Amino acid sequence: MYKSKIEAYIKKETEVLRSLDVSAINAVMTAILDAYNAGSSIYIFGNGGSASTASHFQNDFNKGISEHLEKKFNFICLNDNVPTVMAIANDSGYEYIFEHQLEGKLKQNDLVIAISGSGNSENVIRAIEYARKQGVKTVGITGYDGGKLAKLVDVSFNVPINDMQITEDVHMILDHLMMSILMKELL
Repeated sequence: MYKSKIEAYIKKETEVLRSLDVSAINAVMTAILDAYNAGSSIYIFGNGGSASTASHFQNDFNKGISEHLEKKFNFICLNDNVPTVMAIANDSGYEYIFEHQLEGKLKQNDLVIAISGSGNSENVIRAIEYARKQGVKTVGITGYDGGKLAKLVDVSFNVPINDMQITEDVHMILDHLMMSILMKELL
């Protein structure tokens, strides 16, 4: 009943995977490894499905890779503390939920990773602008045309398709691809 639609989805996703910029993936991995080697914090965040992806990144690096390493990754997912997010949203506005959590915490070699399918979420953009003012390296993980985020960050990984589901699929593949390679590299 759905076989042709399933095949079409898989075909489209396969085409997108083949079109990815391997140099951009390498640049994201290098930024993460540089922060790790410096003993720095890696802040990550997003909204909706991107929030789930950010949480998954944190889990895969803090537990999945770090479990077997003496030196651990220090990923901090800013969308995971619901009371903090809700308090900031209620008292200051939703557009500040990530920026406020970064204020006064960023150190020179920290890394800030923002995930946004559209690349245009105001709260994500505000946090990246703040991080850049602090001189901290930034990474943007996007879809569609990359939006404002792709233009603001130091390192941009974009999934070049106007489809949120495939964009989010590929963001998770990026996480697992990097985790798999770095785990083998660091063990």
